[in-house]
Amino acid sequence: MTNSAQPSRTVTVAVVQAAAPLFDTPVALVRAKKLIREAAVRHGAKVVVLPEAFFGGYPKGLDFDMTVGSRTPAGRDLFRRYHASAIEIPGPEVAALATVTRELGCHAVVGAVERQGGTLYCAALFFGPDGYLGLHRKLMPTAAERYLWGQGDGSTLQVIDTGSARIGAAICWENYMPLFRTAMYAKGVDLWCAPTVDDRDAWQATMRHIALEGRCFVLSANQYLRRDALPDDLHPVQGNEPDTVLIGGGSVIVSPLGEVLAGPLRDGEGILTADLDLDDLARARFDLDSTGHYARPDVFTLHVDESPNITVTSS
Repeated sequence: MTNSAQPSRTVTVAVVQAAAPLFDTPVALVRAKKLIREAAVRHGAKVVVLPEAFFGGYPKGLDFDMTVGSRTPAGRDLFRRYHASAIEIPGPEVAALATVTRELGCHAVVGAVERQGGTLYCAALFFGPDGYLGLHRKLMPTAAERYLWGQGDGSTLQVIDTGSARIGAAICWENYMPLFRTAMYAKGVDLWCAPTVDDRDAWQATMRHIALEGRCFVLSANQYLRRDALPDDLHPVQGNEPDTVLIGGGSVIVSPLGEVLAGPLRDGEGILTADLDLDDLARARFDLDSTGHYARPDVFTLHVDESPNITVTSS
């Protein structure tokens, strides 16, 4: 009798819970390189996820003096500072991170605020052993984010094939968009990366739901940000005590059947890791494949426009 069992396919992944000081892009680059290296070398991670807006920063608690129908010179100048701290793609920060992932032979998903002309975009950048692989721009900035960031389009709804698993990203409240999730499931995403700044307990239910619905591993990396990471002249609504927590973490790794494999991490920075058995993907999809055998294309269909939206074209 022969043994038909196949050796398991595993990959070690890491989610990084950290933040960089607001408006300090050089420090953000140093931190990102150090954290990716630590996750890959010390923890053996082949996939590393950093939080939403790690580059450029997430200005939690700041209002930019914005009210309906009114702006102020001080608010405009604060946006100027925010605009200056964003990164361009391609640019030196992207090149530096590409060098790191090439050296380490790992993949990384890194949250960034991208600057393109006068517009900022919240983006997830993809890196791998071949360097920079592309980006996903957040489709719908949430609430007050809309006066800071532009909207992405369908041209960046990409999934990266690593050779052993397919990686995709949904940034923060994109995870609450059912049609976005459906489009990504149809692309066969295996490792669902969720860079975020949502530190609510309810976020944990969302991550477990997506793991179960998509039958994928979910890797959610959140920031842990304190008041002392902001310049002294800023005054967030949460208060001015240096140890006031602005973003409280909650990073987590979830299996395709909704089991929490690591986290949620609270009360500080850190790196969560897990060894994922990729054969669990097939085991989980045995009874649910939401865009495959569990779909009803005779009843429901979804059209996704993946063309870029360009304002000006030249013939």
